Amino acid sequence: MKVEIWSDIVCPWCYIGKRRFESALARFKHRDQVEIVWRSFELDPNSPRQVAGTLNSMIEKKLGVSPAQAVAMHVQLTELAAEEGLEYKLDQAKPGNTFDAHRLIHMAAAHNVQGAAKERLLHAYFNEGLAIGDPETLVKLGGELGLEVDAVRAMLASDAYADEVRADIQRARTFGIRGVPFVAIDETYGISGAQPADTFLDALEKAWAASHPLITLGQGEGMGLCEGDHCDVPVTDSAVVRDTDAVEA
Repeated sequence: MKVEIWSDIVCPWCYIGKRRFESALARFKHRDQVEIVWRSFELDPNSPRQVAGTLNSMIEKKLGVSPAQAVAMHVQLTELAAEEGLEYKLDQAKPGNTFDAHRLIHMAAAHNVQGAAKERLLHAYFNEGLAIGDPETLVKLGGELGLEVDAVRAMLASDAYADEVRADIQRARTFGIRGVPFVAIDETYGISGAQPADTFLDALEKAWAASHPLITLGQGEGMGLCEGDHCDVPVTDSAVVRDTDAVEA
């Protein structure tokens, strides 16, 4: 089973959604057969590498809310994140362009540490107040992931993995994805938003049932046989049981 997850590094709901999905996956009995691919998505592709001012001031301008409203929004997000074991420090967050961060994640994927890179970048932004739009910050984080720092620095100075990031974004448009997080399972089941863990688990189970139908082979013809408290129904051909309900975005 292939699970593709579109998200952005500076999206607070994406980190919350990640934890909820991980909680669901831990309860999914076929979790060892799930491949997770992190897809790039830019909430603000026109953002400079580093945004002047605080995250609160940026939200005030972007959403047209008062300072008090911006603070209240972040308090609520911080409380929701805490329920998932995350310690948001939004007052320290340094927003900025995430294109290079997504390129780093693609580089990490080429070295089989994509999942670790996604987690490290999210933690750096939401918990440590690191500027994920700053190339030197990304070089440092790449080194922590086991990547050669000179190779990371060279990658950031080039256009490497830029096409891969753009391809992810174009794929999102093809699927009609307009917001993140967004989880796609086997290109058939789509879950939009940081849904509760039970919703993710239900989608995983439905997708698994759809791709692994139960097949019962008949062993003979004739009347059914009743014994004790049950009756067996005669089967002449293979019976296929499928669950085709989809979780729609």
